[in-house]
Amino acid sequence: MKQRLAQLIAQTDLVVSEQQIDQLIGYVALLHKWNKAYNLTSVRDPHEMIVKHIMDSIVVSEHLEGDRFIDVGTGPGLPGIPLAIMNPDKFFTLLDSLGKRIRFIRQVIFELKITNVTPVQSRVEEFQPEMGFDGVLSRAFASMNDMVSWCHHLPTDTGCFMALKGQFDQQEVAELPEWCSVTEVKSLHVPELEGERHLVILTAKE
Repeated sequence: MKQRLAQLIAQTDLVVSEQQIDQLIGYVALLHKWNKAYNLTSVRDPHEMIVKHIMDSIVVSEHLEGDRFIDVGTGPGLPGIPLAIMNPDKFFTLLDSLGKRIRFIRQVIFELKITNVTPVQSRVEEFQPEMGFDGVLSRAFASMNDMVSWCHHLPTDTGCFMALKGQFDQQEVAELPEWCSVTEVKSLHVPELEGERHLVILTAKE
């Protein structure tokens, strides 16, 4: 599995250390193990997880600007855990309302010695951070309108929303609230993943 992950990473511009590869594979192993009892992801095969979960998350790494990020509706820690492994100098809050997911994330950060992740069990609308975030990440929301509406209180004045999407849908843009606009759409290349992937960056209008 290590070799497979290394081969996939070699098809990108990402620079990943041996320790980071070990941690990413360790995360897949834990996800596979816990998934049997807790049903954390519909992806059952660890080799598929490497593409659909690890690669799909870490390709966002080069687009992270700032120090503090929140992954909303993180599920079993996606994309937050892989991004935290890739960016040990940045801080990640992983938010989910389900206790079993947060317990899993706590176990991951304990076993893999990840020091830059704070798991929080809360509904997003009830979570009040002490300070805002440079980036609000999510791949869980059905629509960008839902994402910015539920998470509007989370970014700093200069922060942004980062939606991980499949196809880029103009209809979704048309449905955004007036106070919010799309500032950038980045096409992501995920080796061996079928279908399109996009990172949509949204900000509050001045």
